[in-house]
Amino acid sequence: MSNVGVVETSNQSRSPDELRAQILSLVEQYHDAAYPKKEFRPGKDAVRISGRVFDAADMKSLVDSSLDFWLTAGRFAEEFESRFAEVVGTRYSLLVNSGSSANLVALSALTSPKLEDRQLRPGDEVITVASGFPTTVNPILQNQLVPVFVDVHVPTYNIDISQLEAALSPKSKAIFIAHTLGNPFQVAEVREFADKHNLWLIEDCCDALGATYQGKNCGTFGDLATFSFYPAHHITMGEGGAVVMNSPKLKKLVESFRDWGRDCWCAPGEDDTCGKRFAWQLGQLPPGYDHKYIYSHIGYNLKATDMQAAVGVSQLDKLEGFVTARNRNFKLLSEGLQDLQEYFILPEPTPESEPSWFGYPLAVRPDSPISRDDVAQAMARARIGTRFLFGGNLLRQPAYKDTPRRTVGDLPNADFIMNQVLWLGVYPGIDDSQREYVIDALHQIPTS
Repeated sequence: MSNVGVVETSNQSRSPDELRAQILSLVEQYHDAAYPKKEFRPGKDAVRISGRVFDAADMKSLVDSSLDFWLTAGRFAEEFESRFAEVVGTRYSLLVNSGSSANLVALSALTSPKLEDRQLRPGDEVITVASGFPTTVNPILQNQLVPVFVDVHVPTYNIDISQLEAALSPKSKAIFIAHTLGNPFQVAEVREFADKHNLWLIEDCCDALGATYQGKNCGTFGDLATFSFYPAHHITMGEGGAVVMNSPKLKKLVESFRDWGRDCWCAPGEDDTCGKRFAWQLGQLPPGYDHKYIYSHIGYNLKATDMQAAVGVSQLDKLEGFVTARNRNFKLLSEGLQDLQEYFILPEPTPESEPSWFGYPLAVRPDSPISRDDVAQAMARARIGTRFLFGGNLLRQPAYKDTPRRTVGDLPNADFIMNQVLWLGVYPGIDDSQREYVIDALHQIPTS
Protein backbone atom coordinates (compact mmCIF):
# COMPACT_ATOMS: atom_id res chain seq x y z
CA MET A 1 0.00 0.00 0.00
CA SER A 2 2.79 2.40 0.88
CA ASN A 3 4.48 1.87 -2.49
CA VAL A 4 1.27 2.70 -4.34
CA GLY A 5 0.92 5.84 -2.29
CA VAL A 6 4.44 6.93 -3.16
CA VAL A 7 3.75 6.50 -6.89
CA GLU A 8 0.50 8.44 -6.63
CA THR A 9 2.13 11.25 -4.69
CA SER A 10 5.00 11.36 -7.15
CA ASN A 11 2.68 11.51 -10.17
CA GLN A 12 0.53 14.19 -8.56
CA SER A 13 3.58 16.41 -8.41
CA ARG A 14 4.31 16.01 -12.13
CA SER A 15 2.84 18.14 -14.92
CA PRO A 16 0.46 16.73 -17.53
CA ASP A 17 3.22 17.05 -20.14
CA GLU A 18 5.61 15.01 -17.99
CA LEU A 19 2.99 12.35 -17.39
CA ARG A 20 2.17 12.22 -21.10
CA ALA A 21 5.84 11.68 -21.91
CA GLN A 22 6.01 8.88 -19.34
CA ILE A 23 2.90 7.21 -20.76
CA LEU A 24 4.25 7.37 -24.32
CA SER A 25 7.57 5.91 -23.20
CA LEU A 26 5.71 3.02 -21.60
CA VAL A 27 3.66 2.55 -24.77
CA GLU A 28 6.88 2.09 -26.73
CA GLN A 29 8.08 -0.48 -24.22
CA TYR A 30 4.71 -2.22 -24.38
CA HIS A 31 4.82 -2.41 -28.16
CA ASP A 32 8.28 -3.96 -28.16
CA ALA A 33 7.24 -6.55 -25.57
CA ALA A 34 3.81 -7.36 -27.02
CA TYR A 35 4.69 -7.45 -30.73
CA PRO A 36 8.15 -9.03 -31.12
CA LYS A 37 9.32 -10.19 -34.53
CA LYS A 38 8.49 -13.89 -34.92
CA GLU A 39 10.15 -16.40 -37.21
CA PHE A 40 7.83 -17.81 -39.87
CA ARG A 41 7.01 -21.52 -39.56
CA PRO A 42 6.01 -22.90 -42.99
CA GLY A 43 2.73 -24.80 -42.91
CA LYS A 44 1.99 -23.76 -39.34
CA ASP A 45 1.81 -19.98 -39.57
CA ALA A 46 -0.61 -18.33 -41.98
CA VAL A 47 0.64 -16.22 -44.88
CA ARG A 48 -1.94 -13.46 -44.74
CA ILE A 49 -3.30 -11.84 -47.86
CA SER A 50 -2.94 -8.41 -46.24
CA GLY A 51 -2.91 -6.74 -42.87
CA ARG A 52 -1.83 -3.82 -40.79
CA VAL A 53 1.90 -3.17 -40.50
CA PHE A 54 2.67 -0.88 -37.60
CA ASP A 55 5.39 0.05 -35.14
CA ALA A 56 5.81 1.73 -31.79
CA ALA A 57 5.56 5.19 -33.35
CA ASP A 58 2.07 4.40 -34.68
CA MET A 59 0.92 3.14 -31.30
CA LYS A 60 2.38 6.17 -29.51
CA SER A 61 0.62 8.52 -31.92
CA LEU A 62 -2.69 6.77 -31.29
CA VAL A 63 -2.29 7.00 -27.51
CA ASP A 64 -1.11 10.61 -27.76
CA SER A 65 -4.38 11.45 -29.50
CA SER A 66 -6.45 9.50 -26.98
CA LEU A 67 -4.98 11.56 -24.14
CA ASP A 68 -6.43 14.69 -25.74
CA PHE A 69 -9.84 13.00 -25.48
CA TRP A 70 -10.94 15.00 -28.53
CA LEU A 71 -13.29 12.40 -29.92
CA THR A 72 -14.01 13.85 -33.36
CA ALA A 73 -11.67 15.37 -35.97
CA GLY A 74 -9.03 17.63 -34.43
CA ARG A 75 -5.37 18.51 -34.64
CA PHE A 76 -4.25 15.17 -36.07
CA ALA A 77 -6.97 15.24 -38.73
CA GLU A 78 -5.89 18.73 -39.76
CA GLU A 79 -2.26 17.61 -39.97
CA PHE A 80 -3.13 14.50 -41.93
CA GLU A 81 -5.23 16.39 -44.49
CA SER A 82 -2.44 18.87 -45.07
CA ARG A 83 0.31 16.28 -45.36
CA PHE A 84 -1.72 13.86 -47.45
CA ALA A 85 -2.54 16.51 -50.04
CA GLU A 86 1.18 17.23 -50.25
CA VAL A 87 2.01 13.53 -50.66
CA VAL A 88 -0.54 13.03 -53.45
CA GLY A 89 0.21 16.36 -55.09
CA THR A 90 -3.19 18.05 -54.87
CA ARG A 91 -4.31 21.32 -53.37
CA TYR A 92 -6.80 19.81 -50.92
CA SER A 93 -7.43 16.59 -49.03
CA LEU A 94 -10.51 15.83 -46.93
CA LEU A 95 -10.52 12.97 -44.42
CA VAL A 96 -13.51 10.62 -44.18
CA ASN A 97 -14.25 7.45 -42.24
CA SER A 98 -13.60 4.93 -45.05
CA GLY A 99 -12.67 4.55 -48.70
CA SER A 100 -16.28 3.61 -49.43
CA SER A 101 -17.42 6.86 -47.85
CA ALA A 102 -14.82 8.69 -49.93
CA ASN A 103 -16.41 7.24 -53.07
CA LEU A 104 -19.88 8.14 -51.85
CA VAL A 105 -19.16 11.78 -51.02
CA ALA A 106 -17.02 12.29 -54.14
CA LEU A 107 -19.79 11.24 -56.51
CA SER A 108 -22.54 12.81 -54.41
CA ALA A 109 -20.72 16.15 -54.56
CA LEU A 110 -21.21 16.14 -58.32
CA THR A 111 -25.01 16.05 -57.84
CA SER A 112 -24.97 19.49 -56.21
CA PRO A 113 -27.21 22.13 -57.82
CA LYS A 114 -24.33 24.55 -57.26
CA LEU A 115 -22.63 22.95 -60.28
CA GLU A 116 -25.44 24.29 -62.45
CA ASP A 117 -25.32 22.78 -65.96
CA ARG A 118 -22.65 20.24 -64.90
CA GLN A 119 -24.76 18.87 -62.05
CA LEU A 120 -25.36 15.12 -62.21
CA ARG A 121 -29.10 14.48 -62.25
CA PRO A 122 -31.14 11.26 -61.92
CA GLY A 123 -30.90 9.26 -65.12
CA ASP A 124 -27.52 10.65 -66.15
CA GLU A 125 -24.92 8.04 -67.08
CA VAL A 126 -21.57 7.31 -65.44
CA ILE A 127 -19.03 5.15 -67.28
CA THR A 128 -17.33 2.49 -65.13
CA VAL A 129 -16.06 -1.09 -65.34
CA ALA A 130 -17.95 -4.29 -64.59
CA SER A 131 -15.10 -6.02 -62.77
CA GLY A 132 -14.26 -4.20 -59.60
CA PHE A 133 -15.19 -3.45 -56.02
CA PRO A 134 -18.88 -2.71 -55.34
CA THR A 135 -18.36 0.64 -53.65
CA THR A 136 -17.05 2.17 -56.86
CA VAL A 137 -20.40 1.38 -58.47
CA ASN A 138 -22.80 1.70 -55.53
CA PRO A 139 -22.68 5.53 -55.27
CA ILE A 140 -23.76 5.72 -58.91
CA LEU A 141 -26.88 3.72 -58.13
CA GLN A 142 -27.48 5.39 -54.76
CA ASN A 143 -27.62 8.76 -56.53
CA GLN A 144 -30.15 7.46 -59.08
CA LEU A 145 -27.60 7.57 -61.89
CA VAL A 146 -27.08 4.86 -64.50
CA PRO A 147 -23.78 2.94 -64.62
CA VAL A 148 -22.47 2.15 -68.09
CA PHE A 149 -20.28 -0.94 -67.84
CA VAL A 150 -17.27 -1.51 -70.07
CA ASP A 151 -14.84 -4.41 -70.08
CA VAL A 152 -11.23 -4.59 -68.94
CA HIS A 153 -7.94 -5.74 -70.40
CA VAL A 154 -6.21 -8.91 -69.21
CA PRO A 155 -3.59 -9.09 -67.72
CA THR A 156 -3.52 -5.45 -66.56
CA TYR A 157 -7.11 -5.84 -65.25
CA ASN A 158 -7.84 -2.22 -66.10
CA ILE A 159 -10.36 -0.52 -68.37
CA ASP A 160 -10.24 -1.28 -72.08
CA ILE A 161 -10.17 2.33 -73.27
CA SER A 162 -11.10 1.28 -76.81
CA GLN A 163 -14.66 0.87 -75.48
CA LEU A 164 -15.03 4.45 -74.25
CA GLU A 165 -16.51 5.77 -77.49
CA ALA A 166 -19.11 3.00 -77.52
CA ALA A 167 -19.98 3.82 -73.90
CA LEU A 168 -20.64 7.47 -74.71
CA SER A 169 -24.18 8.78 -75.11
CA PRO A 170 -25.94 12.14 -74.81
CA LYS A 171 -26.64 11.21 -71.17
CA SER A 172 -22.97 10.62 -70.28
CA LYS A 173 -21.83 12.99 -67.54
CA ALA A 174 -18.96 11.29 -65.66
CA ILE A 175 -16.38 8.51 -65.55
CA PHE A 176 -15.66 6.68 -62.29
CA ILE A 177 -12.94 4.00 -62.42
CA ALA A 178 -10.50 2.35 -60.02
CA HIS A 179 -6.82 1.60 -60.53
CA THR A 180 -7.01 -2.18 -60.14
CA LEU A 181 -4.83 -3.69 -57.39
CA GLY A 182 -2.49 -0.70 -57.51
CA ASN A 183 -1.91 -0.96 -61.28
CA PRO A 184 -2.81 2.38 -62.90
CA PHE A 185 -5.32 2.44 -65.72
CA GLN A 186 -4.52 4.63 -68.74
CA VAL A 187 -5.65 7.64 -66.81
CA ALA A 188 -4.08 10.32 -69.02
CA GLU A 189 -5.99 8.98 -72.02
CA VAL A 190 -9.18 8.73 -69.99
CA ARG A 191 -8.64 12.31 -68.80
CA GLU A 192 -8.28 13.43 -72.41
CA PHE A 193 -11.51 11.64 -73.34
CA ALA A 194 -13.30 13.22 -70.36
CA ASP A 195 -12.13 16.70 -71.32
CA LYS A 196 -13.15 16.18 -74.96
CA HIS A 197 -16.70 15.30 -73.92
CA ASN A 198 -17.04 17.56 -70.87
CA LEU A 199 -17.26 14.63 -68.42
CA TRP A 200 -16.29 14.59 -64.77
CA LEU A 201 -13.53 12.11 -63.88
CA ILE A 202 -13.25 10.44 -60.47
CA GLU A 203 -10.19 8.26 -59.85
CA ASP A 204 -10.72 5.51 -57.31
CA CYS A 205 -7.18 5.20 -55.92
CA CYS A 206 -8.15 3.14 -52.88
CA ASP A 207 -5.73 0.38 -53.94
CA ALA A 208 -3.15 2.61 -55.61
CA LEU A 209 -1.59 5.08 -53.19
CA GLY A 210 1.91 5.85 -54.49
CA ALA A 211 1.30 4.67 -58.07
CA THR A 212 2.20 6.90 -61.02
CA TYR A 213 1.23 7.13 -64.68
CA GLN A 214 3.48 8.90 -67.18
CA GLY A 215 5.49 10.11 -64.18
CA LYS A 216 2.51 11.78 -62.48
CA ASN A 217 0.85 10.61 -59.26
CA CYS A 218 -2.41 8.72 -59.55
CA GLY A 219 -5.00 10.88 -57.85
CA THR A 220 -3.89 14.04 -59.66
CA PHE A 221 -5.61 13.36 -62.99
CA GLY A 222 -9.22 13.31 -61.81
CA ASP A 223 -11.48 16.18 -60.84
CA LEU A 224 -11.75 14.14 -57.63
CA ALA A 225 -9.85 11.11 -56.37
CA THR A 226 -10.46 8.77 -53.48
CA PHE A 227 -8.26 6.71 -51.13
CA SER A 228 -8.79 4.08 -48.44
CA PHE A 229 -6.89 3.50 -45.20
CA TYR A 230 -8.45 0.19 -44.24
CA PRO A 231 -5.88 -2.22 -42.68
CA ALA A 232 -5.38 -3.98 -46.04
CA HIS A 233 -4.30 -0.79 -47.79
CA HIS A 234 -0.99 0.93 -48.32
CA ILE A 235 -1.22 2.88 -45.09
CA THR A 236 -3.84 2.35 -42.42
CA MET A 237 -5.75 4.13 -39.73
CA GLY A 238 -8.08 1.18 -39.18
CA GLU A 239 -11.11 2.65 -40.86
CA GLY A 240 -10.55 5.78 -42.89
CA GLY A 241 -10.37 7.35 -46.31
CA ALA A 242 -9.79 10.61 -48.13
CA VAL A 243 -11.01 12.63 -51.08
CA VAL A 244 -8.50 14.87 -52.85
CA MET A 245 -9.04 17.67 -55.34
CA ASN A 246 -7.62 20.94 -56.67
CA SER A 247 -10.86 22.89 -57.09
CA PRO A 248 -11.94 25.07 -54.13
CA LYS A 249 -15.55 24.71 -55.26
CA LEU A 250 -15.41 20.91 -55.29
CA LYS A 251 -13.63 20.95 -51.94
CA LYS A 252 -16.50 22.89 -50.38
CA LEU A 253 -19.08 20.54 -51.91
CA VAL A 254 -17.32 17.37 -50.72
CA GLU A 255 -17.00 18.91 -47.27
CA SER A 256 -20.71 19.69 -47.23
CA PHE A 257 -21.78 16.16 -48.16
CA ARG A 258 -19.34 14.74 -45.60
CA ASP A 259 -20.59 17.07 -42.83
CA TRP A 260 -24.36 16.49 -42.74
CA GLY A 261 -24.97 18.47 -45.96
CA ARG A 262 -24.54 21.74 -44.14
CA ASP A 263 -23.73 25.01 -45.88
CA CYS A 264 -21.38 26.07 -43.09
CA TRP A 265 -17.70 25.12 -43.31
CA CYS A 266 -16.63 25.68 -39.69
CA ALA A 267 -14.40 22.95 -38.27
CA PRO A 268 -15.74 20.95 -35.30
CA GLY A 269 -15.77 23.12 -32.18
CA GLU A 270 -15.43 26.38 -34.15
CA ASP A 271 -18.00 29.10 -34.81
CA ASP A 272 -18.38 32.01 -37.24
CA THR A 273 -15.47 31.21 -39.58
CA CYS A 274 -17.27 33.16 -42.31
CA GLY A 275 -17.72 36.20 -40.05
CA LYS A 276 -21.45 36.41 -40.73
CA ARG A 277 -22.95 33.43 -38.94
CA PHE A 278 -26.28 35.20 -38.34
CA ALA A 279 -26.36 37.22 -41.55
CA TRP A 280 -27.25 34.57 -44.15
CA GLN A 281 -30.54 34.15 -45.99
CA LEU A 282 -30.79 30.89 -47.97
CA GLY A 283 -33.76 28.96 -49.27
CA GLN A 284 -37.00 29.88 -47.56
CA LEU A 285 -35.38 30.31 -44.15
CA PRO A 286 -35.79 33.61 -42.30
CA PRO A 287 -32.92 36.10 -42.66
CA GLY A 288 -30.22 35.58 -40.04
CA TYR A 289 -30.87 31.86 -39.51
CA ASP A 290 -27.84 30.27 -37.82
CA HIS A 291 -25.46 29.28 -40.64
CA LYS A 292 -24.31 26.24 -38.66
CA TYR A 293 -27.79 24.80 -39.16
CA ILE A 294 -28.41 25.66 -42.81
CA TYR A 295 -28.30 22.61 -45.10
CA SER A 296 -27.63 23.04 -48.79
CA HIS A 297 -27.39 19.30 -49.59
CA ILE A 298 -28.81 15.99 -48.40
CA GLY A 299 -25.60 14.80 -46.80
CA TYR A 300 -24.16 12.51 -44.16
CA ASN A 301 -21.83 12.51 -41.18
CA LEU A 302 -18.80 10.68 -42.56
CA LYS A 303 -16.00 12.32 -40.62
CA ALA A 304 -13.14 10.32 -39.14
CA THR A 305 -11.96 10.62 -35.55
CA ASP A 306 -8.72 12.25 -34.47
CA MET A 307 -7.47 8.91 -33.12
CA GLN A 308 -7.77 7.40 -36.60
CA ALA A 309 -6.00 10.39 -38.08
CA ALA A 310 -3.20 10.12 -35.52
CA VAL A 311 -2.36 6.63 -36.78
CA GLY A 312 -2.48 7.91 -40.34
CA VAL A 313 -0.08 10.76 -39.58
CA SER A 314 2.47 8.29 -38.26
CA GLN A 315 1.88 5.82 -41.11
CA LEU A 316 2.60 8.50 -43.72
CA ASP A 317 6.22 8.49 -42.56
CA LYS A 318 6.46 4.86 -43.71
CA LEU A 319 4.61 5.10 -47.02
CA GLU A 320 7.66 5.10 -49.27
CA GLY A 321 9.07 2.01 -47.56
CA PHE A 322 5.70 0.25 -47.73
CA VAL A 323 5.41 0.87 -51.48
CA THR A 324 8.97 -0.35 -52.04
CA ALA A 325 8.28 -3.56 -50.09
CA ARG A 326 5.05 -4.23 -51.99
CA ASN A 327 6.69 -3.75 -55.36
CA ARG A 328 9.64 -5.93 -54.36
CA ASN A 329 7.32 -8.76 -53.34
CA PHE A 330 5.47 -8.40 -56.64
CA LYS A 331 8.70 -8.50 -58.65
CA LEU A 332 10.06 -11.56 -56.85
CA LEU A 333 6.75 -13.42 -57.17
CA SER A 334 6.82 -12.81 -60.92
CA GLU A 335 10.38 -14.07 -61.15
CA GLY A 336 9.53 -17.15 -59.10
CA LEU A 337 6.49 -18.06 -61.22
CA GLN A 338 7.98 -17.62 -64.70
CA ASP A 339 8.19 -21.38 -65.23
CA LEU A 340 4.49 -21.87 -64.47
CA GLN A 341 3.15 -19.82 -67.38
CA GLU A 342 1.69 -22.90 -69.07
CA TYR A 343 -0.80 -22.90 -66.17
CA PHE A 344 -1.04 -19.22 -65.24
CA ILE A 345 -1.27 -15.83 -66.92
CA LEU A 346 1.03 -13.56 -64.93
CA PRO A 347 0.03 -9.93 -64.37
CA GLU A 348 1.50 -7.03 -66.31
CA PRO A 349 1.81 -3.37 -65.35
CA THR A 350 0.06 -0.88 -67.58
CA PRO A 351 2.54 0.60 -70.08
CA GLU A 352 3.98 3.95 -68.96
CA SER A 353 3.01 3.23 -65.35
CA GLU A 354 4.82 2.61 -62.08
CA PRO A 355 2.33 0.59 -60.02
CA SER A 356 2.09 0.56 -56.26
CA TRP A 357 0.94 -3.03 -56.07
CA PHE A 358 -1.90 -3.88 -53.71
CA GLY A 359 -2.00 -7.55 -54.70
CA TYR A 360 -0.71 -10.06 -57.22
CA PRO A 361 -3.47 -11.09 -59.69
CA LEU A 362 -3.02 -14.57 -61.08
CA ALA A 363 -5.19 -15.99 -63.86
CA VAL A 364 -5.52 -19.74 -64.33
CA ARG A 365 -5.52 -20.49 -68.06
CA PRO A 366 -8.83 -22.01 -69.26
CA ASP A 367 -6.97 -24.91 -70.90
CA SER A 368 -4.94 -25.67 -67.78
CA PRO A 369 -5.46 -29.07 -66.10
CA ILE A 370 -6.10 -27.20 -62.85
CA SER A 371 -8.91 -24.77 -62.05
CA ARG A 372 -8.98 -21.50 -60.16
CA ASP A 373 -10.87 -23.28 -57.37
CA ASP A 374 -8.18 -25.98 -57.24
CA VAL A 375 -5.60 -23.26 -56.65
CA ALA A 376 -7.66 -21.46 -54.02
CA GLN A 377 -8.31 -24.67 -52.09
CA ALA A 378 -4.69 -25.86 -52.28
CA MET A 379 -3.49 -22.51 -51.00
CA ALA A 380 -6.02 -22.58 -48.19
CA ARG A 381 -4.74 -26.00 -47.13
CA ALA A 382 -1.23 -24.56 -47.09
CA ARG A 383 -2.52 -21.66 -44.92
CA ILE A 384 -1.80 -19.12 -47.66
CA GLY A 385 -4.36 -16.36 -48.07
CA THR A 386 -5.95 -15.69 -51.45
CA ARG A 387 -8.89 -13.63 -52.66
CA PHE A 388 -10.92 -13.59 -55.85
CA LEU A 389 -10.66 -10.34 -57.77
CA PHE A 390 -13.35 -8.53 -55.81
CA GLY A 391 -16.84 -8.94 -57.29
CA GLY A 392 -15.76 -10.60 -60.54
CA ASN A 393 -18.39 -9.48 -63.02
CA LEU A 394 -20.60 -7.34 -60.80
CA LEU A 395 -23.56 -7.83 -63.11
CA ARG A 396 -23.61 -11.49 -62.05
CA GLN A 397 -23.88 -10.53 -58.37
CA PRO A 398 -27.32 -10.85 -56.72
CA ALA A 399 -27.28 -7.26 -55.49
CA TYR A 400 -27.27 -5.91 -59.05
CA LYS A 401 -29.87 -8.23 -60.56
CA ASP A 402 -32.52 -5.57 -61.19
CA THR A 403 -30.47 -2.39 -61.15
CA PRO A 404 -30.53 0.05 -64.07
CA ARG A 405 -27.48 -0.21 -66.31
CA ARG A 406 -26.13 -0.14 -69.83
CA THR A 407 -23.34 -2.42 -71.03
CA VAL A 408 -20.85 -2.28 -73.86
CA GLY A 409 -20.74 -5.75 -75.39
CA ASP A 410 -20.89 -9.02 -73.48
CA LEU A 411 -18.04 -8.22 -71.03
CA PRO A 412 -16.11 -11.46 -71.70
CA ASN A 413 -13.06 -10.44 -69.69
CA ALA A 414 -15.21 -9.59 -66.68
CA ASP A 415 -16.56 -13.14 -66.88
CA PHE A 416 -13.02 -14.48 -67.31
CA ILE A 417 -11.98 -12.68 -64.11
CA MET A 418 -15.02 -14.05 -62.31
CA ASN A 419 -14.09 -17.62 -63.25
CA GLN A 420 -10.30 -17.74 -63.58
CA VAL A 421 -8.61 -15.08 -61.42
CA LEU A 422 -7.48 -14.83 -57.82
CA TRP A 423 -4.85 -12.71 -56.18
CA LEU A 424 -2.04 -13.21 -53.69
CA GLY A 425 -0.69 -10.89 -51.02
CA VAL A 426 2.29 -8.61 -51.51
CA TYR A 427 1.86 -6.42 -48.43
CA PRO A 428 4.95 -5.43 -46.41
CA GLY A 429 4.24 -8.03 -43.72
CA ILE A 430 5.24 -10.79 -46.16
CA ASP A 431 8.95 -11.52 -45.78
CA ASP A 432 11.35 -13.53 -47.92
CA SER A 433 10.63 -16.86 -46.23
CA GLN A 434 6.86 -16.42 -46.59
CA ARG A 435 7.12 -15.40 -50.22
CA GLU A 436 9.34 -18.39 -51.06
CA TYR A 437 6.84 -20.66 -49.33
CA VAL A 438 4.06 -19.22 -51.53
CA ILE A 439 6.08 -19.80 -54.70
CA ASP A 440 6.86 -23.38 -53.66
CA ALA A 441 3.21 -24.08 -52.84
CA LEU A 442 2.10 -22.88 -56.28
CA HIS A 443 4.67 -25.17 -57.92
CA GLN A 444 3.25 -28.16 -56.10
CA ILE A 445 -0.35 -27.65 -57.32
CA PRO A 446 0.02 -28.93 -60.92
CA THR A 447 1.69 -32.14 -59.73
CA SER A 448 -0.52 -32.86 -56.74
